[in-house]
Amino acid sequence: MPVTSSADAVEQTAAEEAAADRPQLLFFYSVTSGRSRRAEGFLAQVLQRRRNHQAFRLRRIDVDQHPELVERFKIDAIPALVVVENKRVRARLHAPRGCAQIARTLAPWLS
Repeated sequence: MPVTSSADAVEQTAAEEAAADRPQLLFFYSVTSGRSRRAEGFLAQVLQRRRNHQAFRLRRIDVDQHPELVERFKIDAIPALVVVENKRVRARLHAPRGCAQIARTLAPWLS
């Protein structure tokens, strides 16, 4: 059992608070979809540019395992990106076709 110091606990709490302040980026995908795989590559490229990996808390949601979330977020095409900030949907993009389209949608949060 690892022993943690109080400094480690404070650092972990600070990291959790910082993560809570970031908007969530929900990536709805299907493991059997080629479009989902391509969109995931486009998304990675957009986030990698200018080191934006920490701009969002990325949540990958398999639509086959979580149909209730598909219904709740009104997803009508896969893949889909949804930005949730302060418990509100701030942006959504259904069936992205390239990096430029994703970058335009996520621009308000990217550095």
